Amino acid sequence: MSHDHDDRPQLTAAQAAAVLTPPAGRNGGDLVVESLQGLGATTVFGLPGQHALGMFDALRRSSLRYVGLRVENNAGFAADAYGRITGEVAPLLLSTGPGALTSLAALQEAAAASAPVLAISSQIPTAGLGGGRHGYLHELRDQQASVRDIVKSVHTVRSASQIPSAIAAAWESALTAPHGPVWVEIPQDVLLAETTLPVVSAMDATPRELYPRPELTIAAAHLLSNAERPVIIAGGGVVRSDASGKLRALAEKIDAPVVTTFGGKGAFPWEHPLSLRSWLEDRHTTDFLEDADVLLVIGSGLGELSSNYHTFRPRGRVIQIEADAGKLESNHPALGIHSDAREALADLLEAVERREDPAAAERVRTVLEKVRVRIEAQELTLEQQVLAAVREALPDAAPSFWDMTILAYWAWSAFDARRPNTMHSAQGAGGLGYGFPAAIGAAAADPTKPVLAVSGDGGAMYSIAELATARQYDLPLTWLIVDDGGYGILREYMTGAFGETTGTELARPDFVALAESFGVPAVRTSPESLAADLGKALAAPGPSVVVLPALLRMFEPTHL
Repeated sequence: MSHDHDDRPQLTAAQAAAVLTPPAGRNGGDLVVESLQGLGATTVFGLPGQHALGMFDALRRSSLRYVGLRVENNAGFAADAYGRITGEVAPLLLSTGPGALTSLAALQEAAAASAPVLAISSQIPTAGLGGGRHGYLHELRDQQASVRDIVKSVHTVRSASQIPSAIAAAWESALTAPHGPVWVEIPQDVLLAETTLPVVSAMDATPRELYPRPELTIAAAHLLSNAERPVIIAGGGVVRSDASGKLRALAEKIDAPVVTTFGGKGAFPWEHPLSLRSWLEDRHTTDFLEDADVLLVIGSGLGELSSNYHTFRPRGRVIQIEADAGKLESNHPALGIHSDAREALADLLEAVERREDPAAAERVRTVLEKVRVRIEAQELTLEQQVLAAVREALPDAAPSFWDMTILAYWAWSAFDARRPNTMHSAQGAGGLGYGFPAAIGAAAADPTKPVLAVSGDGGAMYSIAELATARQYDLPLTWLIVDDGGYGILREYMTGAFGETTGTELARPDFVALAESFGVPAVRTSPESLAADLGKALAAPGPSVVVLPALLRMFEPTHL
């Protein structure tokens, strides 16, 4: 078979000479960083380790910006946030064994939230691979087995010439909808061995587009055009595919109320007349969704949190648009459309007929009023005051990252994100310690905006070491720590279930003094002064900490 090369760029004499006589002193690690640069990476996260030193030495010879964190799991959270904010691949450089394993909880969150993280881990020397017990430092019988259940794809390198192709294949996998974390591993000796291969030039790893099948679009458009009470649930897939504009246009064209999931915060304007907001853990919202004769679910698997803990029982037809084929109809029978949310919404917008329903906005107001009355009856004014203070202090375009803490659980339902892709939390996998290291990744992605992290004192203790990272790189982020003396939500769960608690009460440091010991300015605030103190911290350059001693309570659940 012949190939026509006429349309390919021709090398100049100088370029040809550079290919034939590559610079001396390069190793396998240089092929890694050259591949990342060729694919368009600008920033990498990670932590050095003995087997990975070939990669880290090569960073010195590259234009890549390195952001080094203090714990691998935190480096994974930072890469996750960088991927969410930019929509670009976030490289994460890891060492073998303990280093690789310490990143797994962060990679689980990236998988649950569809964040494109490219983890590149070293391995023991090639001679030790295959499961034999050779006694190498950091040796695992099968390191890949530890990550295979978490990441989208695993790519193994055994020789230097395989490095560029493995990284390109992983890059494409990470960015193909649904986005997600991928894994490349390269033995220590391959990273360290000198190479005479030409310098890696521009590479192509264009992700495959995921379009809806036309007959499914026609069927969905027919159902929506003829519905009496259509409702839309917008999930994280709408945010990730940058489809909020198309979502709004569709909702307005068919007069359909929209509720956003916790992962889809900001996908639809909070104050829009058709906005049901995000009160998914409320029976009034659940009842309204069940009453829809056609329910369009976009970019959500309708998992535990999005279904009011699986109490949701739709009575009408469900249309589910989802990029992850495994989530289609995983919880409810539906007209399942395997597609990127943006592509499916674009096609639907053209195919549906305009439908007017003057009563739709009134029905939305009725539901929101029922929710308001229910919450107000519980006399949780402190919680609402604190959340309102955060909203007042946070600029509209500033991203926020929320740990698994009571204030975040309030924010999932009650916080107006105002802009798409600005509010993120660890609700995908539900691990502690996400907020602050994720904010580091977002600040590295765009240092022109302040970034807010929100943690409880328990979650904050996972991330204290990263105060050094924030200071070292002088990142514009503010960390709000709500100090209630323990794992507050677990305290509530255990008290409710067993009448008493075990393991929830925590000794903790003086967070203000601790932050200041890292050279990070800190202030102790109160609910009354929170908005002013937080606003001042967010407006100041560099990192800062605001500590709020407060015992917050959750609103009553409706699923029990």
